[in-house]
Amino acid sequence: MAYRRPVFIEAIHPRDPVIGQLAREQQRELAALEGAEGIVYPLHEGIRFVAGFVDGRGVACGALQPLGNGVGEIKRMYVRPPYRRRGFGRLVLAALEELAVEQGYHTLRLETGRYATALSLYQAAGYHPIPLYGEYVGNPRSVCFEKSLLPVEV
Repeated sequence: MAYRRPVFIEAIHPRDPVIGQLAREQQRELAALEGAEGIVYPLHEGIRFVAGFVDGRGVACGALQPLGNGVGEIKRMYVRPPYRRRGFGRLVLAALEELAVEQGYHTLRLETGRYATALSLYQAAGYHPIPLYGEYVGNPRSVCFEKSLLPVEV
């Protein structure tokens, strides 16, 4: 079901309080799912965030982090529970893909947990499963995806 009130998706500074609050909420939720305490996600050089707002309130976010050689990684996708299943994840993901193209990326990767409801979102957006990469290798809870941003030749 699409959301009926105006939604604004915009680039936002990584240290903006809206990002901080959404990140804390996401960490609490992940800790409850994974039984982990005190998850800390460092801000990497070159990371860019977008946030979704309804009535001036931050309700969703996501980040784009460079991996190198034209490859970026989607990170920290989060939608507050009352706003889920209303298209916010698709909007944030589309904004991050647009940002990636502007930044010159040709490929996007991401990691999510096997329990994540976002699996169908990523697959519907054209991401396909790939082997675990980088820090996720060996993590039995991780699933990784990739999408080419290059135009498809007809």
